[in-house]
Amino acid sequence: MSNLKHAFNMTLFLFAIWLLLSGHYTLLLLIFGLLSTLLIVLLAHRAELIDREIHPVLLKPSLLPYWLWLAREMIKSNIDVSLRILNPRMPISPKIFTVRAGQKTDLGRVTYGNSITLVPGTVTVDVDDDIFTVHALTQEAAADLESGEMNRRVCNVENVF
Repeated sequence: MSNLKHAFNMTLFLFAIWLLLSGHYTLLLLIFGLLSTLLIVLLAHRAELIDREIHPVLLKPSLLPYWLWLAREMIKSNIDVSLRILNPRMPISPKIFTVRAGQKTDLGRVTYGNSITLVPGTVTVDVDDDIFTVHALTQEAAADLESGEMNRRVCNVENVF
């Protein structure tokens, strides 16, 4: 039953993308778009490619606050890194350190690791179960990550997955 739910959600997700990209809304083309989407999902289901990991979680409204927070962090870090590149007097003090991931699922840990890397100035360089090795461009970037705010936010959205 769970795979059928994921297949249904995947069908809706892919059809929505088809609608956005096609720009054609005549009845015949809508039917063809829906049939092609159903065919793709059927083939993926028969090939056992539809599982919890590919569930289109990006569509869940409860993730919106996390995505907005992450976008804000990315913008702040972009500005900081850009200023450090343009102004040689601003210190660059690289640091490699570890943080513990509090997520319980693989998808949660992947989201955490990718979120770290998406924020300019920090990169996840190694993952060993729930210990992430991170390179930070500055001490401030390291301190932000060590504060646990991102870990907490990813843990909060993990239940949505």
